[in-house]
Amino acid sequence: MTPVTPVPSVADPVLSELLGLALEAARRAGALLRDGRPADLGVAATKSSPIDVVTEMDIAAEKLITGFLAERRPQDGFLGEEGASSAGSSGIRWVIDPLDGTVNYLYGLPTWAVSIAAERDGERVVGVVEAPMRCETYHAVLGGGAYAKGGAYGDGAALRTRPAPPLDQALVSTGFNYVTAVRTHQADVAQQLIPKLRDIRRSGSAAVDLCDVAAGRLDGYYERGLHPWDLAAGDLIAREAGARTGGRPGLPADGDLTVAASPGVFEPLQALLEDLGAWHD
Repeated sequence: MTPVTPVPSVADPVLSELLGLALEAARRAGALLRDGRPADLGVAATKSSPIDVVTEMDIAAEKLITGFLAERRPQDGFLGEEGASSAGSSGIRWVIDPLDGTVNYLYGLPTWAVSIAAERDGERVVGVVEAPMRCETYHAVLGGGAYAKGGAYGDGAALRTRPAPPLDQALVSTGFNYVTAVRTHQADVAQQLIPKLRDIRRSGSAAVDLCDVAAGRLDGYYERGLHPWDLAAGDLIAREAGARTGGRPGLPADGDLTVAASPGVFEPLQALLEDLGAWHD
């Protein structure tokens, strides 16, 4: 890890502003979620299935983030997991997951994060992932590298992916959908994949998994069924750290499949996932 200043200098003043705002919004939301979690936290609503939950804290964190950003950049658009949606007129759109890893958070498990990305004219240009229980913040600007601060990274460090091992020595993470039929097929894929890898991990947060690929804590990550807010910030951070990301061969990461890995692991992992049908139910 190479020590760096906490927020690297960004030549483009707009990107510098967006990065600063994303870092501050994520910090505030992370503090709210960490310090404001009620002892009797319960489910406020469900989404795709009875086990795909929303808590009152998801809603509160998104309201905090969108309010903070809208006050400072009222012409920007929003796309948020908990319903924030507006087109805006500035060419900037914020893509927000206020609490990635809600079930972990509900159960008191530490792997959850706040994910905020900014797009300019449809291109992802800034990504921030705040992991409060790790005391770590990850961020990237398009073309400017990826960095982390806090926790294992102290005052700041540049992120780089691990040197790529052979696929059978790769540690790969994944996630499972909350819809039973989808999850059942994902389990079948994982069962066939495990003998071909070092091992598989399941953290419960796509944003954290993508940052762990960036940080060299994982060799790769894949998942079916992600939404834009799940992957927007983490995908940029992983790519800026040297990872390759995508979906099915020749396609970008999307709801059918998201793959992120060290360059030498990406293609064999992507090809194997294609053969195993990881992109369909």
